[in-house]
Amino acid sequence: MTGDTGRTLSRQTAIVGIGATEFSKESGRSELQLSVEAARAALADCGLTPADVDGLTTFTMDTSSEIALARELGIPELRFFSRINYGGGAACATVQQAAMAVATGVADVVVCYRGFNERSGSRFGQFSVAAATQVNTNGLDNAWTYPMGLGTPAATVAMQARRYLHEYGATSEDFGRVAVADRRHAATNPNAFFYGKPITLEDHQASRMIAEPLHLLDCCQESDGAVALVVTSADRARDLPHPPAYVVAAAQGSGRDQFVMTSYYRDDIGIPEMGVVGRELWRQSGLGPDDMAMGVLYDHFTPYVLMQLEELGFCGPGEAKDFIADGAIEIGGRLPLNTHGGQLGEAYIHGMNGIAEGVRQVRGTSVNQVPDVQHLVVTAGTGVPTSGLVLGR
Repeated sequence: MTGDTGRTLSRQTAIVGIGATEFSKESGRSELQLSVEAARAALADCGLTPADVDGLTTFTMDTSSEIALARELGIPELRFFSRINYGGGAACATVQQAAMAVATGVADVVVCYRGFNERSGSRFGQFSVAAATQVNTNGLDNAWTYPMGLGTPAATVAMQARRYLHEYGATSEDFGRVAVADRRHAATNPNAFFYGKPITLEDHQASRMIAEPLHLLDCCQESDGAVALVVTSADRARDLPHPPAYVVAAAQGSGRDQFVMTSYYRDDIGIPEMGVVGRELWRQSGLGPDDMAMGVLYDHFTPYVLMQLEELGFCGPGEAKDFIADGAIEIGGRLPLNTHGGQLGEAYIHGMNGIAEGVRQVRGTSVNQVPDVQHLVVTAGTGVPTSGLVLGR
């Protein structure tokens, strides 16, 4: 609840449909085609049709416009459309925007979507001059560091990872435990790109260095594919085929002296923006870390998973290395994470596939189901202004 006004977003809406394409390295079709396929699948999943949809939301980075998706799907009219900035930080915010629109009567059924050919098209992992030359202040932010060689996501994250190791005495093996857990979960997920391909900590340590201290297996995939989610009111959700995944809380966050991926000029070069998100999630929901049966934490790079556990309050600063020891984040552990395999194991669809896994866990249909999931937390991209959700039964 927000003070004594009685205003709240909590549980007014739910994710009722999820859909995805296959996850590959070469889809063979356009990004618009991928998004249309995922949206159709999500609508079919919840028994709704394009005629029911009156809102669309996506990322500013998505190449498929809302009107193009509406035309291809046969959506007659749109009353609501929005886009969220900051790359993967937008993932959970698409659901937040949809939930706010539905809760306030601005729209009735909103589809959140993200589709891209990140491997066969414009590769995110490569050095990108475009990131530093875009015609906005995000380009200006990047322009300070790109000439110094920090021109890939791995390079920008390596700076923070090295500082984290120095501050807290963590090791590369601690990062590796995240990769091992993700790949173990992906190995039993038929939809994961790395299905049937678990790794060991030794494999992680032997993988080549990308940007010290990040090994190859600390870095997420480049994937082709799309994911879509359908959000509608809690009342309507009760009449649809699957158990609703209620939006118990939805938050965005930006920290002090925030840059896009290079917030190196503040006293703490961790990810305090995720702390903003966490505090807001717990405030909105009236819940806390101990109430979460599991989590889907954005894992484009393994160090950020440790930092998120600390910022969200699952453990104290520097304690994540001990928190994740002994299989604690694997199925059967005290806080299973990324049961679909995460972005290291399933696919990198900018975090949208993680939200879909959260919905499956609430429904009880995950291939790596955690028992009795009442509530779970999902996060979006880290190192940038970000977002998060608490989903529940």
